[in-house]
Amino acid sequence: MTTLEGLQAPSFTLNNEKGEKVSLDNYAGKEYVLLYFYPKDETPGCITEACDFRDSYESFQDLNAVILGVSPDGEKAHTKFIEKHGLPFSLLIDEDHVVSEKYGVWKLKNMYGKEFMGIERSTFLIDPTGTVVKEWRKVKVKGHVEEALRCLRELVTAK
Repeated sequence: MTTLEGLQAPSFTLNNEKGEKVSLDNYAGKEYVLLYFYPKDETPGCITEACDFRDSYESFQDLNAVILGVSPDGEKAHTKFIEKHGLPFSLLIDEDHVVSEKYGVWKLKNMYGKEFMGIERSTFLIDPTGTVVKEWRKVKVKGHVEEALRCLRELVTAK
């Protein structure tokens, strides 16, 4: 997949954990969107990443950014994940992985010698005009949220 940086972000409308429709268009002209794709609720790396975003949530809000997580998990799994870890942001349901494919993060993975299709942990920072201003693919969880926050801070203060 070639980079999406500098291009219009692929549009989407997905249900969140409450069954509400969430669209990228909801944020157009208003705020930054930090869209992060993760493999599965309640797995170690995904818990760490979600909790890191939770712990930095106010800092992202202060910079006019909304955080949205995306995985193939359903409404019930997302709700339990949010409640268990006190997540202050929505998790979007991409069960048929259409949005994950649009962003080029639905990949062939290999774990313990077994191949399967799944989400490659990735994050996209989308500005209020709908442009992808930064992308992180094959994300390593440690330090990722701090890096995303630093990048957003630089963008906001450069304006």
